[in-house]
Amino acid sequence: MERWTFLTNYGHVLLCIAADPDIRLKDVATRVGITERSTQRIVADLIADGYLEHSRVGRRNRYEICTGMPLRHPVEKENQVGVLVKLLARPASAGAARPRRRS
Repeated sequence: MERWTFLTNYGHVLLCIAADPDIRLKDVATRVGITERSTQRIVADLIADGYLEHSRVGRRNRYEICTGMPLRHPVEKENQVGVLVKLLARPASAGAARPRRRS
């Protein structure tokens, strides 16, 4: 039997980044259960559509979620990404890094 979840891989990637803005995409892929290439494509889409920004810090990327952006589906569009992150991001005590604060 196939398992399903309430969130897409895009949502899962976003929540991993919310929990740890310095996370490597390889680690995101492992946590989400997708390939690193899929993770790179998702992150590129999120950046291209304005939901995510990145900057270089040394040899690594640091990501920042644009929390004021609306969710994309018509059923959810009245809510902002920051609401989803605030609701679902795991705190550091639950095994992930700190949740991102709203911009």
